[in-house]
Amino acid sequence: MDLSNSHLLDDAVVCTKVDAVINWGRQSSLWPFVFGTACCAIEFMATAASRYDISRFGAEVLRFSPRHADLLVVAGTVSYKQAPILKQIYDQMPEPKWVVAVGACASTGGFYDNYTTLQGIDEIVPVDVYVAGCPPRPEGILDAVVQIQKQLWREPTLKLRDHSGFKGKLDE
Repeated sequence: MDLSNSHLLDDAVVCTKVDAVINWGRQSSLWPFVFGTACCAIEFMATAASRYDISRFGAEVLRFSPRHADLLVVAGTVSYKQAPILKQIYDQMPEPKWVVAVGACASTGGFYDNYTTLQGIDEIVPVDVYVAGCPPRPEGILDAVVQIQKQLWREPTLKLRDHSGFKGKLDE
């Protein structure tokens, strides 16, 4: 191969930043772990189905182990008995990780204002995006994925996400 012709490498060389390449890869390959407990989980299933097709946004590889996921989707009511399990799942996820609270129950406890229901998962884990509705539309869940992808581009890749300001009820 004769490399003396400079026109051979014109389209083969790309100059960019390392952060841009890594964030492009992160954006195109979100791996969600769904903590679904109620009707909002059914809406997430509709989002993953062919009509709404979450795979268009690179989030179709649903994980069933928190150690393989980077996006925690909490969909539905969370009771105080489930709170330590949710915290353990969040702690097992590798950095960087993002959390989406889907629906009124995960965001604020919904209409369950009683002694057994957690009044928002932000009491246990830090939440990046809230999806409104009871139950929310699949378009809202897709919008949350897009918001996470936009948030990805603003974060440096070589620095850990700062959750030092967050102190949940189960943190020591």
